[in-house]
Amino acid sequence: MNIQNNERAFKPAEYKSAVKPVWCPGCGDHSVLLSIQRALAELALPPEEVAVVSGIGCSSRIPAYTNCYGFHGVHGRSLALATGLKVARPDLTVLVASGDGDGFSIGGNHFLHACRRNVDLTYIVMDNRIYGMTKGQPSPTTEPDWDTAIAPGGTGLSPFHPLVIALASGANYIARAFSGDISGCAKLIVDAIRSPGFSFVQILSPCVTFRPDQQKGWKDFIRPAMVPETDDHGRAARRLMTDDGFNIGVLFRGARPPYQPQPLDHRDPSHLEAEFVL
Repeated sequence: MNIQNNERAFKPAEYKSAVKPVWCPGCGDHSVLLSIQRALAELALPPEEVAVVSGIGCSSRIPAYTNCYGFHGVHGRSLALATGLKVARPDLTVLVASGDGDGFSIGGNHFLHACRRNVDLTYIVMDNRIYGMTKGQPSPTTEPDWDTAIAPGGTGLSPFHPLVIALASGANYIARAFSGDISGCAKLIVDAIRSPGFSFVQILSPCVTFRPDQQKGWKDFIRPAMVPETDDHGRAARRLMTDDGFNIGVLFRGARPPYQPQPLDHRDPSHLEAEFVL
Protein backbone atom coordinates (compact mmCIF):
# COMPACT_ATOMS: atom_id res chain seq x y z
CA MET A 1 0.00 0.00 0.00
CA ASN A 2 1.03 3.60 -0.49
CA ILE A 3 1.72 4.41 3.15
CA GLN A 4 3.58 7.60 3.90
CA ASN A 5 5.22 8.48 7.19
CA ASN A 6 2.95 10.91 9.02
CA GLU A 7 4.34 12.91 11.91
CA ARG A 8 1.00 13.16 13.70
CA ALA A 9 -0.22 10.22 15.74
CA PHE A 10 -3.79 9.06 15.28
CA LYS A 11 -6.19 7.47 17.75
CA PRO A 12 -8.64 4.68 16.86
CA ALA A 13 -11.55 6.96 17.78
CA GLU A 14 -10.60 9.30 14.92
CA TYR A 15 -11.74 6.61 12.46
CA LYS A 16 -15.13 6.24 14.16
CA SER A 17 -18.17 7.84 12.54
CA ALA A 18 -21.21 9.26 14.31
CA VAL A 19 -23.34 6.35 13.08
CA LYS A 20 -24.06 3.80 15.82
CA PRO A 21 -23.61 0.14 14.79
CA VAL A 22 -26.86 -1.83 14.69
CA TRP A 23 -25.29 -5.29 14.95
CA CYS A 24 -26.65 -7.66 17.56
CA PRO A 25 -25.02 -7.34 21.00
CA GLY A 26 -22.07 -9.73 21.08
CA CYS A 27 -21.66 -9.93 17.30
CA GLY A 28 -18.04 -10.46 16.33
CA ASP A 29 -18.26 -7.65 13.78
CA HIS A 30 -18.10 -5.10 16.64
CA SER A 31 -14.61 -6.38 17.41
CA VAL A 32 -13.60 -6.39 13.74
CA LEU A 33 -14.61 -2.74 13.42
CA LEU A 34 -12.47 -1.87 16.44
CA SER A 35 -9.59 -3.90 14.99
CA ILE A 36 -9.79 -1.95 11.73
CA GLN A 37 -9.78 1.35 13.63
CA ARG A 38 -6.76 0.26 15.66
CA ALA A 39 -4.94 -0.87 12.53
CA LEU A 40 -5.49 2.43 10.73
CA ALA A 41 -4.33 4.33 13.81
CA GLU A 42 -1.16 2.23 14.04
CA LEU A 43 -0.44 2.96 10.39
CA ALA A 44 -1.12 6.68 11.04
CA LEU A 45 -3.24 6.91 7.91
CA PRO A 46 -5.29 10.13 7.68
CA PRO A 47 -8.97 9.15 7.33
CA GLU A 48 -9.26 11.10 4.08
CA GLU A 49 -6.57 8.87 2.54
CA VAL A 50 -8.53 5.67 3.24
CA ALA A 51 -11.54 4.28 1.39
CA VAL A 52 -13.68 1.42 2.70
CA VAL A 53 -15.84 -0.42 0.15
CA SER A 54 -18.50 -3.04 0.88
CA GLY A 55 -21.36 -5.02 -0.63
CA ILE A 56 -24.43 -6.28 1.24
CA GLY A 57 -24.71 -8.06 4.59
CA CYS A 58 -24.11 -7.48 8.29
CA SER A 59 -20.36 -7.01 7.80
CA SER A 60 -20.89 -4.69 4.86
CA ARG A 61 -22.25 -1.98 7.12
CA ILE A 62 -18.68 -1.10 8.14
CA PRO A 63 -18.17 1.85 5.73
CA ALA A 64 -20.96 3.73 7.53
CA TYR A 65 -19.25 3.20 10.87
CA THR A 66 -15.86 4.57 9.81
CA ASN A 67 -14.82 8.18 9.38
CA CYS A 68 -13.13 7.44 6.05
CA TYR A 69 -14.35 7.61 2.48
CA GLY A 70 -16.82 4.80 1.97
CA PHE A 71 -18.94 3.13 -0.66
CA HIS A 72 -21.76 0.70 0.13
CA GLY A 73 -22.27 -1.20 -3.10
CA VAL A 74 -24.62 -3.91 -4.29
CA HIS A 75 -24.52 -7.56 -3.30
CA GLY A 76 -21.29 -9.31 -4.23
CA ARG A 77 -19.78 -6.44 -6.21
CA SER A 78 -17.52 -4.84 -3.61
CA LEU A 79 -14.28 -6.14 -5.14
CA ALA A 80 -15.20 -4.87 -8.59
CA LEU A 81 -15.90 -1.43 -7.14
CA ALA A 82 -12.72 -1.43 -5.06
CA THR A 83 -10.59 -2.55 -7.99
CA GLY A 84 -11.83 0.33 -10.12
CA LEU A 85 -11.28 2.79 -7.29
CA LYS A 86 -7.73 1.63 -6.58
CA VAL A 87 -6.74 1.66 -10.25
CA ALA A 88 -8.16 5.17 -10.66
CA ARG A 89 -6.80 6.44 -7.33
CA PRO A 90 -3.64 4.48 -6.50
CA ASP A 91 -2.81 7.06 -3.82
CA LEU A 92 -5.67 5.80 -1.62
CA THR A 93 -5.46 2.91 0.82
CA VAL A 94 -8.45 0.76 -0.14
CA LEU A 95 -10.06 -1.73 2.24
CA VAL A 96 -12.94 -4.02 1.31
CA ALA A 97 -15.32 -5.31 4.00
CA SER A 98 -17.37 -8.39 3.17
CA GLY A 99 -18.97 -11.53 4.56
CA ASP A 100 -19.01 -15.17 3.58
CA GLY A 101 -22.31 -14.83 1.72
CA ASP A 102 -21.52 -11.55 -0.01
CA GLY A 103 -17.94 -12.53 -0.81
CA PHE A 104 -18.05 -16.23 -1.62
CA SER A 105 -21.53 -16.76 -3.08
CA ILE A 106 -22.79 -14.05 -5.40
CA GLY A 107 -19.37 -12.38 -5.19
CA GLY A 108 -17.38 -15.56 -5.70
CA ASN A 109 -16.40 -14.89 -9.29
CA HIS A 110 -15.18 -11.40 -8.41
CA PHE A 111 -13.14 -12.98 -5.61
CA LEU A 112 -11.34 -15.31 -8.01
CA HIS A 113 -10.40 -12.56 -10.42
CA ALA A 114 -9.44 -10.05 -7.75
CA CYS A 115 -6.89 -12.59 -6.50
CA ARG A 116 -5.69 -13.11 -10.08
CA ARG A 117 -5.40 -9.42 -10.89
CA ASN A 118 -3.43 -8.74 -7.69
CA VAL A 119 -4.45 -5.09 -7.40
CA ASP A 120 -2.99 -3.49 -4.27
CA LEU A 121 -5.95 -3.62 -1.86
CA THR A 122 -6.96 -5.44 1.32
CA TYR A 123 -9.98 -7.75 1.42
CA ILE A 124 -11.38 -8.38 4.92
CA VAL A 125 -14.07 -11.06 5.06
CA MET A 126 -16.03 -11.60 8.28
CA ASP A 127 -16.97 -15.26 8.07
CA ASN A 128 -19.71 -16.53 10.41
CA ARG A 129 -20.76 -19.46 8.20
CA ILE A 130 -24.33 -18.16 7.98
CA TYR A 131 -26.47 -15.55 6.25
CA GLY A 132 -27.04 -13.50 9.39
CA MET A 133 -28.89 -10.52 7.96
CA THR A 134 -31.49 -12.63 6.14
CA LYS A 135 -32.42 -14.88 9.06
CA GLY A 136 -29.93 -17.69 9.14
CA GLN A 137 -29.72 -19.55 5.85
CA PRO A 138 -26.62 -21.71 5.30
CA SER A 139 -23.81 -19.88 3.50
CA PRO A 140 -21.05 -21.21 1.21
CA THR A 141 -18.83 -21.91 4.26
CA THR A 142 -21.51 -23.59 6.42
CA GLU A 143 -20.72 -27.12 7.56
CA PRO A 144 -22.61 -29.70 5.44
CA ASP A 145 -24.21 -31.37 8.48
CA TRP A 146 -25.31 -28.20 10.31
CA ASP A 147 -28.96 -28.87 11.10
CA THR A 148 -31.39 -25.95 11.00
CA ALA A 149 -35.07 -25.36 10.34
CA ILE A 150 -34.16 -23.80 7.00
CA ALA A 151 -31.96 -26.76 6.00
CA PRO A 152 -33.14 -29.82 7.99
CA GLY A 153 -30.33 -32.33 8.37
CA GLY A 154 -27.86 -29.93 6.78
CA THR A 155 -27.18 -29.05 3.17
CA GLY A 156 -24.90 -32.01 2.49
CA LEU A 157 -22.77 -29.70 0.35
CA SER A 158 -19.01 -29.43 0.56
CA PRO A 159 -18.12 -26.05 2.11
CA PHE A 160 -16.26 -23.40 0.16
CA HIS A 161 -12.59 -23.13 1.21
CA PRO A 162 -11.73 -19.46 0.70
CA LEU A 163 -8.06 -19.63 1.62
CA VAL A 164 -7.44 -22.53 -0.77
CA ILE A 165 -9.28 -20.68 -3.54
CA ALA A 166 -7.32 -17.49 -2.80
CA LEU A 167 -4.00 -19.33 -3.07
CA ALA A 168 -4.95 -21.10 -6.31
CA SER A 169 -6.21 -17.84 -7.82
CA GLY A 170 -3.08 -15.81 -7.09
CA ALA A 171 -3.62 -13.80 -3.90
CA ASN A 172 -0.35 -12.33 -2.67
CA TYR A 173 -1.14 -12.45 1.06
CA ILE A 174 -3.42 -14.89 2.87
CA ALA A 175 -4.19 -14.85 6.58
CA ARG A 176 -6.85 -15.87 9.08
CA ALA A 177 -7.85 -14.04 12.27
CA PHE A 178 -10.43 -14.39 15.05
CA SER A 179 -12.64 -11.48 16.03
CA GLY A 180 -12.35 -12.46 19.71
CA ASP A 181 -8.67 -11.50 19.60
CA ILE A 182 -8.86 -7.78 18.82
CA SER A 183 -5.13 -7.11 19.17
CA GLY A 184 -4.17 -10.08 17.02
CA CYS A 185 -6.82 -9.20 14.47
CA ALA A 186 -5.58 -5.59 14.25
CA LYS A 187 -1.99 -6.79 13.86
CA LEU A 188 -2.90 -8.98 10.89
CA ILE A 189 -4.86 -6.16 9.24
CA VAL A 190 -1.84 -3.86 9.60
CA ASP A 191 0.37 -6.53 8.04
CA ALA A 192 -2.12 -7.09 5.22
CA ILE A 193 -2.33 -3.38 4.38
CA ARG A 194 1.45 -3.10 4.33
CA SER A 195 1.78 -6.13 2.07
CA PRO A 196 1.78 -5.18 -1.64
CA GLY A 197 -0.77 -6.68 -3.99
CA PHE A 198 -4.06 -8.37 -3.15
CA SER A 199 -4.23 -9.20 0.57
CA PHE A 200 -6.96 -11.48 1.88
CA VAL A 201 -7.80 -11.77 5.58
CA GLN A 202 -10.53 -14.19 6.64
CA ILE A 203 -11.84 -13.23 10.09
CA LEU A 204 -13.88 -15.81 11.97
CA SER A 205 -16.65 -13.65 13.41
CA PRO A 206 -19.33 -15.51 15.41
CA CYS A 207 -23.03 -14.88 14.82
CA VAL A 208 -24.50 -14.95 18.33
CA THR A 209 -28.10 -14.84 17.06
CA PHE A 210 -28.27 -17.67 14.52
CA ARG A 211 -25.08 -19.59 15.45
CA PRO A 212 -24.78 -19.23 19.26
CA ASP A 213 -22.73 -22.44 19.26
CA GLN A 214 -19.88 -20.51 17.65
CA GLN A 215 -19.41 -18.08 20.53
CA LYS A 216 -17.92 -20.64 22.91
CA GLY A 217 -16.97 -23.36 20.45
CA TRP A 218 -14.68 -21.22 18.30
CA LYS A 219 -12.86 -19.87 21.34
CA ASP A 220 -11.90 -23.44 22.20
CA PHE A 221 -10.89 -24.36 18.66
CA ILE A 222 -8.87 -21.27 17.72
CA ARG A 223 -5.09 -21.67 17.90
CA PRO A 224 -1.97 -20.09 16.36
CA ALA A 225 -0.79 -21.86 13.23
CA MET A 226 1.82 -24.45 14.21
CA VAL A 227 3.95 -23.87 11.12
CA PRO A 228 5.55 -20.57 10.02
CA GLU A 229 4.26 -18.56 7.08
CA THR A 230 5.57 -19.57 3.68
CA ASP A 231 6.10 -18.13 0.21
CA ASP A 232 6.10 -21.58 -1.38
CA HIS A 233 2.84 -22.32 -3.20
CA GLY A 234 3.22 -26.09 -2.89
CA ARG A 235 3.87 -25.98 0.83
CA ALA A 236 1.07 -23.49 1.35
CA ALA A 237 -1.33 -25.69 -0.63
CA ARG A 238 -0.52 -28.73 1.50
CA ARG A 239 -1.04 -26.89 4.75
CA LEU A 240 -4.28 -25.25 3.61
CA MET A 241 -5.77 -28.45 2.19
CA THR A 242 -5.25 -30.16 5.56
CA ASP A 243 -6.30 -27.13 7.61
CA ASP A 244 -9.41 -27.47 9.80
CA GLY A 245 -10.29 -23.80 9.51
CA PHE A 246 -9.11 -22.69 12.95
CA ASN A 247 -5.38 -22.01 12.49
CA ILE A 248 -4.74 -18.30 13.02
CA GLY A 249 -1.98 -16.21 11.47
CA VAL A 250 -0.29 -15.50 8.15
CA LEU A 251 -0.55 -18.62 6.02
CA PHE A 252 0.97 -17.40 2.76
CA ARG A 253 3.02 -14.37 1.74
CA GLY A 254 3.93 -14.15 -1.92
CA ALA A 255 6.27 -11.91 -3.88
CA ARG A 256 4.25 -11.32 -7.04
CA PRO A 257 4.38 -7.63 -8.01
CA PRO A 258 1.00 -5.88 -7.78
CA TYR A 259 -0.88 -4.85 -10.87
CA GLN A 260 0.19 -1.43 -12.12
CA PRO A 261 -2.15 0.18 -14.67
CA GLN A 262 -0.71 1.99 -17.63
CA PRO A 263 -0.74 5.80 -17.36
CA LEU A 264 -3.87 7.34 -18.83
CA ASP A 265 -3.60 8.98 -22.23
CA HIS A 266 -4.61 12.61 -21.74
CA ARG A 267 -4.42 13.60 -25.41
CA ASP A 268 -7.15 15.70 -26.96
CA PRO A 269 -9.99 13.22 -27.71
CA SER A 270 -10.48 14.78 -31.14
CA HIS A 271 -7.74 12.50 -32.49
CA LEU A 272 -10.16 9.58 -32.05
CA GLU A 273 -12.37 10.93 -34.83
CA ALA A 274 -9.61 10.40 -37.37
CA GLU A 275 -9.40 6.71 -36.49
CA PHE A 276 -13.04 6.19 -37.49
CA VAL A 277 -12.95 8.02 -40.81
CA LEU A 278 -13.75 5.61 -43.67
